[in-house]
Amino acid sequence: MTKREDSNGLILVNKPRGLTSHDVVNYVRKKLNTKRVGHAGTLDPQAEGLLIILVGRYTKFFSRFVDFDKEYQGIMKLGEATTTGDAQGEVVKRESVENLKESAVKEVFPSFVGEIEQVPPMVSAIRIGGKRLYKLARRGIVVERPPRKVKIYDLKILKIELPFVEFYVRCSKGTYVRKLAEDIGEKLGCGAHITSIIRTAVGPFTLREAVNLEDISATHLREYTFE
Repeated sequence: MTKREDSNGLILVNKPRGLTSHDVVNYVRKKLNTKRVGHAGTLDPQAEGLLIILVGRYTKFFSRFVDFDKEYQGIMKLGEATTTGDAQGEVVKRESVENLKESAVKEVFPSFVGEIEQVPPMVSAIRIGGKRLYKLARRGIVVERPPRKVKIYDLKILKIELPFVEFYVRCSKGTYVRKLAEDIGEKLGCGAHITSIIRTAVGPFTLREAVNLEDISATHLREYTFE
């Protein structure tokens, strides 16, 4: 089959849980029969939601799409910290939240709004010394990671049903929602990990506009002009 190299544009994809962002890229390459496909902003395998897929000449604008702010809805579980910051890891800390008051949770959240520092999790795609952190983590290797400044523009509690807290966050590029949940749990003194992450928006694009993976076709390619 002849490769098509005339496809250009972006596709807003609703990434399902369980697939890597690269899995989605490979799927689109096969579906559209073209090589020049990339994504703008990694979603963890256990995360779901909006993933921007760039096709053809739009891959040249990767950095501009990545620079967009992101929005997420998540659920964290207080009282348990894990090796990966999500439910896939081993529990390394367990504290009772029986006496934790909802008011204490509500008081902590505003302290994370603004410019904050995050130490990237070991299970991430960042390179240290030329090696991906998640590859080192798979081998049981832990290395020092310098903190990075990120911005939390908005952080709201949507529901509290202890030990679970559902929340919304709007943040800058490079923010790890898993790490945000861990840091909130640490500040509360009980630990925490993420049980669900859904990316609901990237810049001007929303999850409502996204197409399910199995429905993707060339008709979903769209144009975008930067202001």
